[in-house]
Amino acid sequence: MKTTKLMKCALFASILAIFALVGCEELDTYTIDAPADLQSEIDSIAAAKASVDTGDTTYIDIATASVGAEDFSSAWWTAFSDYFTIPANKKLVLEFVNHNGGSENNWNNWNLAIANVADRDADNYAEYFVLRSDAYGWGNDDFDLGLISQNYPDTDGDEDIWNDFRTTMDGAYVTLEIDHSVTGNAFITATAVGTNGTELIMTYQHPVPATGDIVAFLISDASYMEIKKAYLLPSEITVVEDVEPTSIAVEGTPDFVEIGNEDFWGNGIATVTFADGSSEQVDTADISFSVIPDMTTLGEKTVILAYNKTKQGEYTKAVSTYYTLEVTNSVSSLEITSQPDITTYYYYGSNPIIFDPQGMVVTATYSDGTTSTLEHSALQFSEIQPAAGAQNAIVSYEGAMSTVTANVPLTLVEGVGQVGANDFSTAWWTEFSADYSVPAGESKTFTMYCYSNEANNYNSPSTILRKADLTEYAVVRMDHFGWGTGYDNNPNLTVSSDWNFDTFASNLNGSEVIITITNNGDDTADIRYDVTYATGETHFQSYEGIIVDSSDLNTALVLEGAYIVFTE
Repeated sequence: MKTTKLMKCALFASILAIFALVGCEELDTYTIDAPADLQSEIDSIAAAKASVDTGDTTYIDIATASVGAEDFSSAWWTAFSDYFTIPANKKLVLEFVNHNGGSENNWNNWNLAIANVADRDADNYAEYFVLRSDAYGWGNDDFDLGLISQNYPDTDGDEDIWNDFRTTMDGAYVTLEIDHSVTGNAFITATAVGTNGTELIMTYQHPVPATGDIVAFLISDASYMEIKKAYLLPSEITVVEDVEPTSIAVEGTPDFVEIGNEDFWGNGIATVTFADGSSEQVDTADISFSVIPDMTTLGEKTVILAYNKTKQGEYTKAVSTYYTLEVTNSVSSLEITSQPDITTYYYYGSNPIIFDPQGMVVTATYSDGTTSTLEHSALQFSEIQPAAGAQNAIVSYEGAMSTVTANVPLTLVEGVGQVGANDFSTAWWTEFSADYSVPAGESKTFTMYCYSNEANNYNSPSTILRKADLTEYAVVRMDHFGWGTGYDNNPNLTVSSDWNFDTFASNLNGSEVIITITNNGDDTADIRYDVTYATGETHFQSYEGIIVDSSDLNTALVLEGAYIVFTE
């Protein structure tokens, strides 16, 4: 507004002789017999003024009007919009045109991040969540994928909504609203109107601070956005509609408890589902136990519990559930009756190694001579100290009267290098192997052991193909997934594997992985993963025909939530 007024006043001064006694604010209502460019400038200023709502709307200058390369070459987390600060009790509206270039990937569209500060490199930077246009996202502990809703239609009737989604999103005009409500939530509504006339609507809500500012920005992913408008409006949400609880479920409660121990809840977690479909863990202090077991006698006991608060914490009709446990005699000894799947660990460096009990069977002998198998949740496991040769992991049971232990014999072998942290804390795109050149007609092989938190399929090594200057051709994961200029929309690419994805993630830890990258010399490259689980089961993943420049091909590995130890 200040700039507009100054321009108007300058123009007014230049033609003062023609318009005596006319104020600056009145200038734009006259037609001037003056040079065409001057009249055009005044008309432009008048049009700009008419487009500004001087009421509750605060328009935001846009420095980065185009987000992402228009040839769709921007890789994930490389092209960003401006930061848009959203004060509490304000709603940010972004209007933009979305382009995906006809990609076959749902995620090659707009992506939204909501963070605490307007600086991704700040020490205190943290994201509340990242939301993708294809009704997917991730975030902090408050993130709930189940709260994303969408109306995406199957317009061609082939029982696949996503091919229609991708078509509609290419060239769609998107209105993205982020309402920073004083209720302590961010409410997101994304409305996309395609050039085909189809309207797509997606919504999400996420807890954020009720006071202060939050920050929003867009991220390109082999896509680009033309931002047309950005403005703030008053928040529309001052009260969140309350909903009733519909069910409660528990997990992590003990299967048995020694007599003399009164803790029948243990590491239990209660999750309540509400009428709007959302779920959240609830504080144990808000749970009422209507049937408390007699822990002074042996035998099976039933625990009945209830929860009687709405989503907003008001008292209401209770929902309830139950679980059972066994009160037993005290444990006098432990025996490892089946060894774990992993008995040989590869290591590099001096950091402790996390023991994996998967496959191990532990049998307890009680004071009365009876025996039973103990669940892993009832046990504690020591870390493994890195030193080549024979080592032990200690398995412990902390009873009401005493702690009993057993040793698991292990073998440790020192590797030749490592990528990632032993505690699985490595974030995506933060730690890499060395870069290796792969000349035309040759191959590079990585041989390693993968240790993973096993939370997701992608907590395993990914392979990067790129130029010497780090320009990427492709990034491919171990789980039949990839992206990049040499991968996306590549008609000659062949991807094959023999994975059972029902058990993929749960078998990652301790797997031997051999990755072979071949430069075919014809401006294509192949990548093959050969994987042997700790159980001995073998699988493969193959990518053939990735487009590269054979005269400039380098490769490296990257990961998250995992680490790899190279053995050669």
